[in-house]
Amino acid sequence: MKLIGAIEIEKMDETAAAIERWRQQAIRQAASLGVDAAEVDWLLRELAGWTPLDRLMHRPPPRRCAIEELDKLWQQRLQHNIPLQQLLQTVTWRRLQLTVTDAVLIPRPETELLVDLALDCLAEFSQPGLWVEMGTGSGAISVGMAHESPELSVIAVDTSAEALEVAAHNVKRYKLEQQISLVQGHWFDALLVSHDVPLLQGMVSNPPYIPSAVVEQLAPEVRDREPTLALDGGVDGLVAIRHLIQEAPHFLQSGGCWLVELMYDQAAEVSRLLAEDGRYRRIESHPDLDGNQRFVSARRI
Repeated sequence: MKLIGAIEIEKMDETAAAIERWRQQAIRQAASLGVDAAEVDWLLRELAGWTPLDRLMHRPPPRRCAIEELDKLWQQRLQHNIPLQQLLQTVTWRRLQLTVTDAVLIPRPETELLVDLALDCLAEFSQPGLWVEMGTGSGAISVGMAHESPELSVIAVDTSAEALEVAAHNVKRYKLEQQISLVQGHWFDALLVSHDVPLLQGMVSNPPYIPSAVVEQLAPEVRDREPTLALDGGVDGLVAIRHLIQEAPHFLQSGGCWLVELMYDQAAEVSRLLAEDGRYRRIESHPDLDGNQRFVSARRI
């Protein structure tokens, strides 16, 4: 029995050693192309379940994974600038495992804070009501909110049918069909299709906010692989945000929340536009994890 055990351990060590050799090679390739080496470990963790602790303990991956398969995906990442999230069609975000494709923006860590801010606003009401998410994409924000507030109802709007297919998958995955309604349409025009939508308790959005000229300067895996529709905010990046400022008061109840994610340097201008509109109060900007004023909130007068 001991001999068999020793042979099995030796085989496992060999597997771990082979994957570690591939890992070191992949890290060198990443460095030569300016890709974050942390993506190598992310790929190993997602595809094979192999963690840094497994590596230190010389343990093989808990899930069988051929090195050829690892390398095929890694070369696609390096040679064709395809984000790993798209290659694996999944991303871990706010303790959720979400499906993503090239039809949607990949949810970023800072957008998790947008959900926190929305839930803080939600707590100001005696009970959750009806919210709308404009430009839902993968459905991440709506799913994040509804998952943590079981009485909340959300209308998730997007102009892209392909994006809504991805969102529907994520909604179904967490059994939130009774809380989240998916609607195709252009911003608030999507709500005009139904004449019985009550005034909203809140609106939340991560709209396109990058100036068109800046979009051209983005990293290739963003510029060429994520939907331009979700990135390009027009000449100054504020085309969609101006629309949301102008139209939201027609749909928000008094005291209703207006909450949007922005580019790191847009908060002052968006706050000015909200104040100039005259239908908002409690206009505030909020920092991201790096201290940039990444979000702006306001309340409908």
